[in-house]
Amino acid sequence: MNMLTDADIDPAPLAGKRVAIIGYGNQGRAQALNLHDSGIDVVVGLRGGSGSAAQAEASGLAIALLEDAVASADIVMLLAPDEIHAYLYHEIEPHLRDGAALGFSHGLSIRFGFVEPRADLDVFMVAPKGPGTALRLLYTEGKGMIALWAVERDVSGNAEGIALAYARALGCGRTGLIKSSFAEEAEADLFNEQAVVWGGVPALLEAGFETLVAGGVSPEVAFLECIGELKLIADLIEARGIAGMREAISNTAELGAVLGGPKIVDQALRDRMADILNEVRAGKFAEALRSEGDAGYPLLDKARSEARASAVEQARLKLKGVERRS
Repeated sequence: MNMLTDADIDPAPLAGKRVAIIGYGNQGRAQALNLHDSGIDVVVGLRGGSGSAAQAEASGLAIALLEDAVASADIVMLLAPDEIHAYLYHEIEPHLRDGAALGFSHGLSIRFGFVEPRADLDVFMVAPKGPGTALRLLYTEGKGMIALWAVERDVSGNAEGIALAYARALGCGRTGLIKSSFAEEAEADLFNEQAVVWGGVPALLEAGFETLVAGGVSPEVAFLECIGELKLIADLIEARGIAGMREAISNTAELGAVLGGPKIVDQALRDRMADILNEVRAGKFAEALRSEGDAGYPLLDKARSEARASAVEQARLKLKGVERRS
């Protein structure tokens, strides 16, 4: 692995260049602000009447109508939700400058054909490995978030320099940049979201909570045991790694992990994980995402509603109420 940092990166490829940020959500806002604070000429492209206009202007950012922002920029970053990239690119393509650079922070749209960039465009990716709120907070603290970078197409001969200079301006070079590809980043990220951090871990927490409650444990105690300690283990792993985490806990907890872990994460679970990775690579998830967006997000709306009404959420709110009164 070749980890690049600020000292390895020439900022010159962004000198005198304008960057248009398309999509002013969690990631778009953070990237726009970090670029702005790094001295980059940034404009946020918005549709007329966008509710984000006032927020962006209050943060000191230049704003413009979508087509004007794109037409004025040397580098255009598509940071809107992945499932609308196809429609968004179709809208902005006539306004892209000849020889401009088109950037992404996720490999999905290129890997699965949501976007087929015009032949004259450089195509690159800078993917910070965390949410935009954390990217922004780390930047303001003088730190950075590790990121993956890749070049899919280098027409100008300078796409790599642009990608690295862009990542540097985000503050990611303060920690490190790892070379990847659109395919590797998209497949690994989509797998993780389903099978591990965002899918597997919350499902395991809820299953543990429900098992204890069904066994006669009060919801509040079940929440504290199965969910309340999650941040503690996450902090330990961040600081010491998985091996160091086990060494830092009690013998009771460590033996419980040694005996209980393999009963949960058995070969059958690993086989199901492999199935998820194969489905991701076959494009099944990408198609499901596109269909969900086209249908108006019925599955997500249902899941959000059920999560807010769940027993585990009610236990959390009850405990929060106790904390506020204490």
